[in-house]
Amino acid sequence: MKFIGRQRELESLETEYRKEGGFVVIYGRRRIGKTTLIKEFIKDKLAFYFLATEEVEAQSMKRFAGAAARVMNNPMLQRVAFSDWLDLFRLIAEYRPDEKKVLVIDEFPYLVKSNQAFPSILQNAWDEILKDSNVMLILCGSLIGMMQKHALSYDSPLYGRRTAQIRLAPLPFLDVYAAQNLSFEEAVEQYAITGGVPKYLEFFHEGDLLQQVESVVLNKNGFLYEEPNFLLKDEVISAVNYFSIIRVMAEGNHKLGRIAGAMGIETSRLMPYLSNLSDLGYIVKDTPVTEKNPEKSRKGLYFISDNFVRFWFRYVYPYKGELELDNTQLVLDEIKKDFTQKFAAFAYEDVCKSIFAELCRRQEIPFLPSRIGLYWFNDLGNDTEIDVMAVDRQNQQIFAGECKFHGKPVDAPVFFALRDKVQASAEIQSAFKGYRFLYGVFSKSGFTSRLRELAGENPDVFLINEDKLE
Repeated sequence: MKFIGRQRELESLETEYRKEGGFVVIYGRRRIGKTTLIKEFIKDKLAFYFLATEEVEAQSMKRFAGAAARVMNNPMLQRVAFSDWLDLFRLIAEYRPDEKKVLVIDEFPYLVKSNQAFPSILQNAWDEILKDSNVMLILCGSLIGMMQKHALSYDSPLYGRRTAQIRLAPLPFLDVYAAQNLSFEEAVEQYAITGGVPKYLEFFHEGDLLQQVESVVLNKNGFLYEEPNFLLKDEVISAVNYFSIIRVMAEGNHKLGRIAGAMGIETSRLMPYLSNLSDLGYIVKDTPVTEKNPEKSRKGLYFISDNFVRFWFRYVYPYKGELELDNTQLVLDEIKKDFTQKFAAFAYEDVCKSIFAELCRRQEIPFLPSRIGLYWFNDLGNDTEIDVMAVDRQNQQIFAGECKFHGKPVDAPVFFALRDKVQASAEIQSAFKGYRFLYGVFSKSGFTSRLRELAGENPDVFLINEDKLE
């Protein structure tokens, strides 16, 4: 698979490379493309790359020396038995002292597992040897909790040394779509499953999406059949509790009280689990955009933010018994029932948020969003919500958008219903008194001539067909 996107991350790394002593921490969940990003960055540079594994420290030192020997073209190094990490770091610092070098330690947490003192050793190496020796250091890791504890937190010996950190997120939809030979609808449906995780994208391509799902996800020998187990097993002590929480959320329970009630526990006992899942990037707490302090808001709803995890808990986890007996047809029938209308349509709302942000960035929509999210009404009924809502505090503007992932062109009543919801809400009108209201309708199937005429006569109405502004 060719390298996709990540231009901002590459620019950040190049900026750090130009510094006298760049120390970058890169972290993120498994399969997200951290190593691919690093290899793209170092492909034209003098670089030492070491991938740590779960092994005894002496073996790690031996492999580290081997990696250095290959770069230095010095096979004699592989015969030396090193017993001190500082000697190895000194070798790198003294190699071609006038030339900039990059030292990459990938899967850094495994070195900490083999020696809890390794962060202190590395701190000493950075302060005394590497920092002033024309070396850029990159620490990378997939175990988010350990990376935060041993590389980023105040209690770590390495605290204060890093000059930048990158938490790598899934690829944005527009970057993936630009690299594919798929229709917009096909790209959205595929993204609803892969969520822009580079490793997952390797298993999905042109052709019948359901056949690919059957082979890769539903087949008990498929690469992604047990994926959530692998993702959580190294990060949490008891995956069972976390699985139960995600399963309850996948069933449509998003309020804290409803999640706790479905699990039969107190909300206070639930909060640490939700906090951990949020830190790991598998769930997100959303609050209405009207909230001035979203972190402290009691109006938050919890959603599964990882597309594949949401898909797996919706279509795989409930049917593990059947799948273990190779009865994939039953699950395929379940997917056919509502995947497009409900599952892909829900993911489409997040796609629309990213499309709106890009249109704003390109100034095709005159809006400077300080926040993009969604909104649900407290004064018009619990089921009334706005799919995309954004605030431009600098210019005192509000954007409200409706997303329609169905096969017919969208007609004017969709806009009228959206406008009426916004105008009827005393909560919105009070929170944004004096603001200008802009409206958007997102569609994968275009718009009727009536809605186009209406938008042509109203500068506050924007129609977004697929990923383009009409």
